[in-house]
Amino acid sequence: MRARIFKPSRTAMQSGKGRARWRIEFEDLGPLEVDPLMGWTSSADTKRQIRLDFPTREEAIAYAERHGYDYRVEEEKSSTEKRMAYSDNFRADRVAPWTH
Repeated sequence: MRARIFKPSRTAMQSGKGRARWRIEFEDLGPLEVDPLMGWTSSADTKRQIRLDFPTREEAIAYAERHGYDYRVEEEKSSTEKRMAYSDNFRADRVAPWTH
């Protein structure tokens, strides 16, 4: 079984970094099938539904090694914080003029 270890990006509703966790997701082993009646896409492999969160990268790797999973680690994507003051909305050198 192949697992992917990564740090998920924050959603649009998250502004802090307090819940930054590492996640394990399992890659699909079987092909997806289309249900003829409803048209839903499904698979017989239930491991694709499992997502495990860990506080650190090392704990996620230790879990994968302990259970004998073949894994790959995706490095953490760095984010740049764009600092902006409210008064920047009214600068004279803005690309687009500020309007209501």
